[in-house]
Amino acid sequence: MAHIHFIGGEKGGVGKSLVARVLMQYLIDREIPFAGFDTDRSHGALMRFYAGYATPIAVDRPQDLDSIVEAAVEQPERRIVVDLAAQTHDPLVAWMEEAGVVSLADELGLTITYWHVMDSGKDSVDLLKRLLDRFGTGVKYVLVRNQLRGNDFSTLEQSGEQARAIELGAKVVSIRKLPDNVMQKIDAADSSFWNAGSNQEPGAALGLMDRQRVKMWLRDVYRELDDVGP
Repeated sequence: MAHIHFIGGEKGGVGKSLVARVLMQYLIDREIPFAGFDTDRSHGALMRFYAGYATPIAVDRPQDLDSIVEAAVEQPERRIVVDLAAQTHDPLVAWMEEAGVVSLADELGLTITYWHVMDSGKDSVDLLKRLLDRFGTGVKYVLVRNQLRGNDFSTLEQSGEQARAIELGAKVVSIRKLPDNVMQKIDAADSSFWNAGSNQEPGAALGLMDRQRVKMWLRDVYRELDDVGP
């Protein structure tokens, strides 16, 4: 079945591109065919770290967004990963409404999953409410609790929005923070996570223990993704 994964969250700095990168690495390691689309015109992470798998698109160009659905239908065995830049919710919704994407997906047997990447702040909760209000049961959801700035998600839990999402069938994924210095070295070398962990890219400048940290971190994230079954 064709499957499109939108990696979003609207808010900048919550780790949307990190999640998109990890998901792509997961699909590579699990030998699941996929294609990526990068909507960030200024510093697209997929084009930087996984250029061989990604295509740049402009979210304000309906014909570019059309290509996402067409790619999914053309080769339904592939997963489609779309890294949504910050502040792309409105043009995405406008396109989905104008083109009748949800109803078309039902006709084609196409699954659309929206990965809502969150930090522990209230803004992320408010954006989740907005997302659920807009799409309801029209898409599937994955709530990504990214421990980028802390691991206290009590605001989310007490808001009722996580429970509401789960009632709609959402999966919840938690991603613990990778140490800043390790991530900085990986990014400075424009390295994939696999290369960083396996030391196949000397430019990543990771020592033995940092490589081990990357491997352990990926192992934990992959366990979470296995439960989602992307």
